[in-house]
Amino acid sequence: MLKIPGYEGGPLVQGSPHLDNPLFWPVHLGSSLHGEDAERAAFGADWDAAMDLYRVLSAEHEWPVFSVHLGSGHTIHVVYRNFDGERGVDYLMHHPAWTAAETVAVDDGHFMGPGMAWPELLSAARQPATEGVDDVHARLLLLFPALGDALLPDDAGVALTAALAALTVIEEPAEVASMLLANQGPWAPARWSQVDGVRINDGRHSHRNPRNTFALPRDRLLEIGNALSGGETTAQRTSGGGETTAQRTSG
Repeated sequence: MLKIPGYEGGPLVQGSPHLDNPLFWPVHLGSSLHGEDAERAAFGADWDAAMDLYRVLSAEHEWPVFSVHLGSGHTIHVVYRNFDGERGVDYLMHHPAWTAAETVAVDDGHFMGPGMAWPELLSAARQPATEGVDDVHARLLLLFPALGDALLPDDAGVALTAALAALTVIEEPAEVASMLLANQGPWAPARWSQVDGVRINDGRHSHRNPRNTFALPRDRLLEIGNALSGGETTAQRTSGGGETTAQRTSG
């Protein structure tokens, strides 16, 4: 059985077999598909089959996990958390030097995020990997629900359209990409900035906004931002790095 240090939950299983199913992607991106027009464009005539897949992904006896490995040694774990009545998708980051994984974003009715800016999402998707999810398009779509960026570059739709065209059977991938970028996750798109080398945002529900009482400490914010951006990280030079998100919020 899979284990993620510090993450308490149900029976974790490898989710990688689902990645070859074209319907997995619109199901996974569902929180950014607002309204009947968006759902119709993404699912087409496959709505019933998509709902069958959603029930499989949401089964209490198996919690699918998808792992995106970064060049810094960090891993982003995307976990389908399937507690009865508390289902959602957790975006966690871990490094072997850490005692426990940190929560970067939570995609559910009690959402926490955003967890990434667009440049970080693109960088994380494009970093080479020899294990876990290694396809650039798959990494981009898998991490997309953690995005929340109010200042997208003009060519953001190009990368997203290419990923949708490569992995799905969506008839108009450019149209769906535009809809996804206009409705990023369950939170309002945040504005990102660099303060003393640390990438932060102004999201009211984000662990990466230092103004929030539940924000990650500065050293973690620095390390996570560097890892996502493919830059230098301090993980190899630290052994514990302080308390985890779970420890800080448990009283």
